[in-house]
Order: sequence, then C-alpha cells, then structure tokens
Amino acid sequence: MAKIFLDTNILVYTVDAHDQVRNKRARELLEMVHHSGQGVISTQVLQEFYVAVTRKLHVAPLVAKQLIDALPPMEVVAVDVSMVREAIDTSILSQISFWDALIVVAARKARCSELWTEDLNPGQSILSVTIRNPIATKNETQVKEPGTIYRIKPRSRKRVSLP
Repeated sequence: MAKIFLDTNILVYTVDAHDQVRNKRARELLEMVHHSGQGVISTQVLQEFYVAVTRKLHVAPLVAKQLIDALPPMEVVAVDVSMVREAIDTSILSQISFWDALIVVAARKARCSELWTEDLNPGQSILSVTIRNPIATKNETQVKEPGTIYRIKPRSRKRVSLP
C-alpha cells in the first residue's frame, strides 16, 4: 500500500473555519488516510501546525495541543541532521524553499509515493515523490514561483462597460 505524506496546510485546513470548502475537503482527506493507514507526517509538520493554528487562526495554545493529540494515528518522521543536510541540497537543486525541501526529504525517508501539499507544483516529482494538491478547487489554477503560490481564478466572460 502506497504511503501519503501530508503537509502542514492539509492539517491546518481541518480546523480553519474561514474556508468551508477546503475545511470539508481536508477533513475528508484526513479521514481517508486514517482509515487506509497510509498517512505520514513529520515532526516539522507538527511544529508548523502548532505555530499556524496559534498565530494565524488564534487557537489557544492548550487547544492547539489538544488538536495535535486528537490527530488520527499516523507514522511520524523525526527530522534529524542528515535530513537537514539533504534538504539543503534538495532546496538548491530543485529551487524550492528549504522548508518545502525538508518536507520532501521526510516524505522520501518514509518511502511515500505522494506528498499532498499546496506549496509545490502538482504533478512534479522531487526525490521520486510525486506532488499532489487534493485541496485545489476546480476553478483555480496554480502557478508556482520559488517561495510563493498564487491562486488565479478564471476571468469572468462578463463584459464591463467603462463610463
């Protein structure tokens, strides 16, 4: 059975009530990997999750800790020095951020076939890990430049008349 690495943004969407569509989809994905036993995360993902939900979503620190405790059982890759060194090389060679590279390295170390994230180009393969974005809505196209992701909605065909 192929393993799937979940990036932080997938977990954050499970508690983000501001975007109901992504919240629902992230919850479905988490449930799916829980039942299949395919889910993998890393200590970096847990750290980033805590910081994101406390700083951006203003979740109380002890509630954030409870959310981490409530995550379904998944394999957790502990980041070590050799992974940091490999992530530096990967970030340079693949022209991605160090933090994204560390996620890819953790996914490879766990022998995951896929990495689910919004932060990299869907369909791209890095270190034999295929990038997927199962959260993207049908009306969005993603364009990735190093360090930035843009969501571009298709333009309306509605004509606007100028005064």
